[in-house]
Amino acid sequence: MVEKEKKDSKIKSFVLRIDADTMNAIEAWAADEFRSTNGQLQWIIAEALKKNGRLKKK
Repeated sequence: MVEKEKKDSKIKSFVLRIDADTMNAIEAWAADEFRSTNGQLQWIIAEALKKNGRLKKK
């Protein structure tokens, strides 16, 4: 059997401390966009990196 490379093999985890009001706003925004809170945070970070020219184009 041939093993497929896991999509998540390049994803790193880390702890994020964030104030309750900001987290509540992110959770509400995520719900509005039909995303998980984690997915919303990934999207926000990716958009900020793209906007500021910090993310390499694939």
